[in-house]
Amino acid sequence: MKIGNHILVIASNGPSLINFRLSLIKKLLSKGHKVSVASPNKNFSNDLQKELKELGVNINFFSLSNQGLNFFQDCKSLLDIYKIIKNVKPNIIISYTVKPVIYTGLVLKCFKKVSYFPLITGLGYAFIDRQSIKHKLLKYLMVKLYKEGLKSSSKIIFQNKDDQSLFFELKIIRQKNFSHIVNGSGVDLNQYPLSDLPSKPFFLMIARLLVDKGVREYVQAAKIVRSRFSNATFQLAGYLDNNPSSISNNELQSWIDEGHIEYLGEVKSVQSILKSCKYYVLPSYREGTPRSVLEALSTGRPIITTDVPGCRETVIHEKNGLLVPAKNPIALANAMIKLLNEKDKTIKKMAQESYLMAKNKYEINKINQNMLNIMNL
Repeated sequence: MKIGNHILVIASNGPSLINFRLSLIKKLLSKGHKVSVASPNKNFSNDLQKELKELGVNINFFSLSNQGLNFFQDCKSLLDIYKIIKNVKPNIIISYTVKPVIYTGLVLKCFKKVSYFPLITGLGYAFIDRQSIKHKLLKYLMVKLYKEGLKSSSKIIFQNKDDQSLFFELKIIRQKNFSHIVNGSGVDLNQYPLSDLPSKPFFLMIARLLVDKGVREYVQAAKIVRSRFSNATFQLAGYLDNNPSSISNNELQSWIDEGHIEYLGEVKSVQSILKSCKYYVLPSYREGTPRSVLEALSTGRPIITTDVPGCRETVIHEKNGLLVPAKNPIALANAMIKLLNEKDKTIKKMAQESYLMAKNKYEINKINQNMLNIMNL
């Protein structure tokens, strides 16, 4: 593609443009492309907006509900995205997360000569295995929406092979040459530098407080471990969400009151708490590629995560951490106990292997260059 493209990046929340895509945006600008962004206004502070505006990035806003599907709200989102594309007049669009990916694709049926690159960064609530009729209907509808939305794609970029395989299995996409895999959104090794392991047995989990992130399993495992290792500390960082899978404020408060976890709330800068932990834990049910794990890898922390799509790629079992089955707090607790019983030499070796994985597989400049090559930019 020619130099001087006008590229529109569409996100489901403004802060993610800074936290996850700023390096990509800077890379595009350095190559002579014009960049605009679009996201909901919620939680998109003036300081974050200023950071983008100072780079010469044009910011646009659209309405978006993250509380499942809502016909009227979602129609408003479609109309807003249509108006933004019409006004901005990009010739390339990059979108990520479920609704922006689908809705942008649907809207692009009204436009010609726009190259569309959706990033499948995770499949969302609908693709977590559940047996209720309501959930099966939701999954059926989401498959239909994905299938229609992705027809507008030039190329589709996945973060793991399992998600790509599932889309082929469900016949959402059919042509392999139009889909590619990159190793997540990458991690900046300078922003999350390798640091020495603390001596105290601190476990840490950073996530939105959703059932699907394995938060309940983390708390249950903490109770089991603390019955044997009273000096072990379990920290939990993240915010309550209005996602259908969110835990309640009452449930969170009960965990805090029981004293088995230290709740840190929403943390603006995670570098300091990553440095303070000795082991990083994410017992999620499914991911694209979990950014928090990449940051923990870069910091040099042994990882305990689940043997599920998106997570399993970040750990070589017993080399840089441990893999456990999802939805199994006993297995999770046993993995924690295994690390607590390991010799310091073994834990330090795991920490070094984590850092090397971040450096060799997930370094952000390599990831961004791979994406630009896929998009021929």
